[in-house]
Amino acid sequence: MRVLVVYASKRGGTAGLARMIADEFVRAGYVVDVRPAPQVGSVADADAVVIARALYAFRWHRDARHFAKRFADQLRARPVWLVASGPLDDSAVTGELEPVRQVAAVMERLGARGQVTFGGRLEPDAKGFPARAMAKKSAGDWRDPDHVHRWVTSVVDALAPRQRAA
Repeated sequence: MRVLVVYASKRGGTAGLARMIADEFVRAGYVVDVRPAPQVGSVADADAVVIARALYAFRWHRDARHFAKRFADQLRARPVWLVASGPLDDSAVTGELEPVRQVAAVMERLGARGQVTFGGRLEPDAKGFPARAMAKKSAGDWRDPDHVHRWVTSVVDALAPRQRAA
């Protein structure tokens, strides 16, 4: 079974998270393709798709929005999960965060099977006025490998009947 992990990332934290997710799928025996959203030309070869995107001011990264819109028909025909990267604290691990309004709308439009929010990452030397100001108080890495492992395991469990049918 082939899983496509697509990501949209401004500062590289979500790209790293996408690779963490892909590594977990590979350990579970899946063939995985990891790509930035603008570099995806088709989702036809994917049996399942994970769209990972960074949240900035509670908004989904523009590349992820464009990807979801461009491939909406194809995405509705296969299992899709949405992943958010963003909180600069441990709130993503300590409790299940509800999707922001924009993500909930995309979930409905695509018929996504679920969504999860993982902690984000912000480097202490982040560039740009807002990021630099946030980094003074919130620099760090809240991407939790155990959280990623548990979530991918739940997706693998959900895909198991589909994989057996194939």
